[in-house]
Amino acid sequence: MMRLTKLAFLAASIAALAGCGDRTLVDDGFRDTSVPLSVTTRGTAADLSGPWHMRAHFPGDRSLALVTFINDLNGAPAVEFLYSDCLLSGDCETRSELWRSDPLGQNRYRLTNGSGKSFDLWVIWVDEGFRTAALGTPDGSFGWIVDRKPTEGEDRIIAAREILSFNGYNTLRMIQK
Repeated sequence: MMRLTKLAFLAASIAALAGCGDRTLVDDGFRDTSVPLSVTTRGTAADLSGPWHMRAHFPGDRSLALVTFINDLNGAPAVEFLYSDCLLSGDCETRSELWRSDPLGQNRYRLTNGSGKSFDLWVIWVDEGFRTAALGTPDGSFGWIVDRKPTEGEDRIIAAREILSFNGYNTLRMIQK
């Protein structure tokens, strides 16, 4: 009798887990797009201004090291992405990309580069002191956890990860730096 009960429990568990696999991920996206994506109402563009170190990301963003929000670059807001690639020899190369930032609403931006490529960047969460933030896209093509410092603040990193998960991101796939 006990064996039958365990088998019934196992079958029910497998059926429940099978339902969890019904996700609406975009191509190689990292987010279940059927889950509404929130945006924080905390702060303004001025509060985000300055450099943010990459603390956690999804595969494909390994070399992104720094995201800098610029309030006024030749009369317009912008975002600079700094990439750092290092070879096994120890030689490192850095490059940066500058993207125009057009506000779509509070803490939502459309970033456009010089060749016309664009994507939407949302500030999903930021802590009260504007030290740690969770950033992402509605389509789930990326999600980042950034911080004012390259180390420390692990409690805020954990909170940002939980917020991303709540917003449909598969944070098990995140890589912490």
